[in-house]
Amino acid sequence: MNSATRTTAVLFTMATLAALAAGSAGAADRVKVGFLSTLSGPGGALGIDIRDGFNLAIKHAGGKLGGLAVELTVVDDQQKPDVGKQAAERMVTQNKVDFMTGMVFSNVLLPTIPAVLEAKVFYISPNTGPEDYAGSKCNPYFFVASWQNEDVPGAMGKYATEKGYKNVYLIGANYPGGKESIAGFKRYFKGAVADEVYTPMGQLDYAAELATMQAKKPDALFIFLPGGMGINFIKQFVATGANKSVTLLLPGFSADEDTIKPVGAALLGALNSSHWAHDLDNPQNKRFVADFEKEYGRLPTMYAAQGYDTAMLMDGAIRDVGGKIEDKAALRKALQAANFKSVRGAFRFNDNHYPIQDYYLREVVKDDKGRITNRTVSKIMSAQADPFVAQCRMPG
Repeated sequence: MNSATRTTAVLFTMATLAALAAGSAGAADRVKVGFLSTLSGPGGALGIDIRDGFNLAIKHAGGKLGGLAVELTVVDDQQKPDVGKQAAERMVTQNKVDFMTGMVFSNVLLPTIPAVLEAKVFYISPNTGPEDYAGSKCNPYFFVASWQNEDVPGAMGKYATEKGYKNVYLIGANYPGGKESIAGFKRYFKGAVADEVYTPMGQLDYAAELATMQAKKPDALFIFLPGGMGINFIKQFVATGANKSVTLLLPGFSADEDTIKPVGAALLGALNSSHWAHDLDNPQNKRFVADFEKEYGRLPTMYAAQGYDTAMLMDGAIRDVGGKIEDKAALRKALQAANFKSVRGAFRFNDNHYPIQDYYLREVVKDDKGRITNRTVSKIMSAQADPFVAQCRMPG
């Protein structure tokens, strides 16, 4: 599929097609959702997992959201802010979407989201949760169904402190999400920082960074390098033998199924933090994991779980307003109530529309089927709220 085709792909659910064919799909009969995400390049696997989780939720909801047929427009932002901005403007002005979702990276979301919010279109983030909108820029039309960017790394920072690491080296991707993730680790880590290094987005060769890191002789290394960046880094970290003297600490993003598959046994024993795991013991998670594997032939990642919950959040809110999505005040209240069963268990929104939720320690192991995957070890944080909510004065 070429770039032009990717960026204009429009998918309709069977429910929408049936309604259109019957000539009965009006504004009150369907919900229009714009799904703008990174579906190609080094970060493409993340957007694909979010999309697949989102689509599975629609299937579980009977091919609808809140009882309404779904018109789903899917566009690849190619991890480029200019592509994202143009696509979002089309979705808002031409497609007249009721919701938008899908963006993976903060550097795409931050320049794209103002036009969406100014148009009073609800944006439900299935991934990045930037500091900007958690605090002073909190917005009635912006909800985050995943985490604030500091939260998952912060849980690992808390674990590193409890484990007694004294000197940790930090490497992050040089973009807003990367910097906020490193800040999250530092917020909860009470030891010394050996150094703090940022690498360009898309970098795949880390020989220089690894050599410099080893010269500092830290007891542990924490990285935030999403997608293909993290895959390459971990492969090179093990290949150089750095893993024999330095403990690698990871956010769940860098030790999930999308990383495990290409890295393999080198990740065994790796510890990582996450708000979700496929072995969490609740009915909705068991159904999600089993059906995702059946539908797509692979275990879901935390990205897929976030995409699933995003659609289920929409489903619950639309149902609670009786399908009257034109009543935006009521719809906002219904979204805030988060009346759905999350695959991660306990979930609720704070005053800034960011989650209050638990965070776990996971370890990469071989399961009873011989698969390399994560298992939940323990809970690191309970009912954790992000650190910026006090700065939010949510407009009425």
